[in-house]
Amino acid sequence: MPDHAISPTRAENYPEWYQQVVRAADLAEQSPVRGCMVIKPHGYAVWERMQGILDGMFKETGHQNAYFPLFIPLSYLEKEAQHVEGFAKECAVVTHHRLELGPDGKLIPTGKLEEPLVVRPTSETIIGAMFAKWVQSWRDLPLLINQWANVVRWEMRPRLFLRTSEFLWQEGHTAHATRDEAVEETLRMLDVYSTFAQRDLAMPVIRGPKPAAERFPGAVDTYSIEAMMQDGKALQAGTSHFLGQNFAKAQEIKFSGPSGVEEFCWTTSWGVSTRLIGAVIMTHADDDGLVLPPRIAPVQIVLLPIHKTAEEKEAVLACCRTLAAELATARYGDQPLRVKIDSRDLRGGDKVWQHIKQGVPLRVEIGPRDLAAGALSLSRRDRPPRERTSMPVAEFIAAAPGLLEAFQTGLYAKACQFREAHSVRLESMADVIAFFGQSEQEAGAGKGAIQGGFAHVHVADVPAVAAALEPLKVTVRCIPMEGEDEPGVCVVTGGPVARRSILARSY
Repeated sequence: MPDHAISPTRAENYPEWYQQVVRAADLAEQSPVRGCMVIKPHGYAVWERMQGILDGMFKETGHQNAYFPLFIPLSYLEKEAQHVEGFAKECAVVTHHRLELGPDGKLIPTGKLEEPLVVRPTSETIIGAMFAKWVQSWRDLPLLINQWANVVRWEMRPRLFLRTSEFLWQEGHTAHATRDEAVEETLRMLDVYSTFAQRDLAMPVIRGPKPAAERFPGAVDTYSIEAMMQDGKALQAGTSHFLGQNFAKAQEIKFSGPSGVEEFCWTTSWGVSTRLIGAVIMTHADDDGLVLPPRIAPVQIVLLPIHKTAEEKEAVLACCRTLAAELATARYGDQPLRVKIDSRDLRGGDKVWQHIKQGVPLRVEIGPRDLAAGALSLSRRDRPPRERTSMPVAEFIAAAPGLLEAFQTGLYAKACQFREAHSVRLESMADVIAFFGQSEQEAGAGKGAIQGGFAHVHVADVPAVAAALEPLKVTVRCIPMEGEDEPGVCVVTGGPVARRSILARSY
């Protein structure tokens, strides 16, 4: 088999390696519009798998899907001061509603709008306006809504899946009668995200509240799940926000309680995006390409017929069709196995390497000699590409679900081990500086150097901490919710702190 490894490798140039994995896996590419991407069929199939699993989890927790406008009146954003301030620099704005030919034959915008429309950066304000119409009585609560949509946040330094001016996501929005119910909802959806990340993406995450400087604009509390990528940086993989009554007061979301007294609702919002595809790449991919956890792989098993003559082709294809039908009756989790026969007229090595680069978990090759022996040749994507195992067909049919589960759990264990190996507990600012280095350039000699990792440190939630970390390009990612309180002293201010926080460089 020829060598088709990704170049450069992770160790040589991690950012460029990432771009090459996306390209080699045929997930997405840059569009003619700066900062926007075209998600190609294989990339979108991965997103559909993520969507399907999450959508089921949302509905199991009582949420319903709806859809709200792409355009938001500017005045809606202005009603919540922190919100508009937080998003102002990222907003795309529509000011005209038609085009006309100018004297030089070029199109020019005309028909100026009475009020500018913001292209949806997030939907708290427009959904809040509708909630204000839908909620009248305590009997209308809780109101549990989700939408699958696209959003636009003008991005100056785009990177496929990680940061693009337009991206796909889901955003949940809920309204409740009491503070306790809204907080419970916020934490429930944080748990949904952490379960999905760890169970389905095989990506270990740390849950916890963000410091004040990192909160969603207008939120009382923001909680996130933070994952470590293979370069040691953190990626915020999902967020859940307790909005208090801030948006309810701005949008007049009120209800009449059992006693007839009118009150403002308590609201939440929460979301994940196509950034999760980037997270999967940077958690599991290797120098041969993409590695997909079986639970989200569009194809879990690819069957590759090997033949030379027309007679061999028909016999081998017939075997593959029979095997595919029998595998389709088996289940992994609560789903039938997803099996594909690749009978394209391409060189065998080229087909094999395409499926390696696209991250298909199991590859099965069947040729005339396998057919005669009632066997097949099995390769796993989590093993070296040239490693093959011969196995009787009947044995493989019975073993396939277990092989996929072993693959899934193995990916998670490997990612946990990597995070553990690159996590430290530090006791002083000098330790923090030594761990991360004075700058990204000093942290390692090359672009493939690991950028520190996760540092568990006592820091206070005050601006002085962010200022002290800024030269290192390090931020406080969250305050982990797992584990016992561990009182200590802030390494910057010297004041008392109840728990350690996670410090890291991030995407």
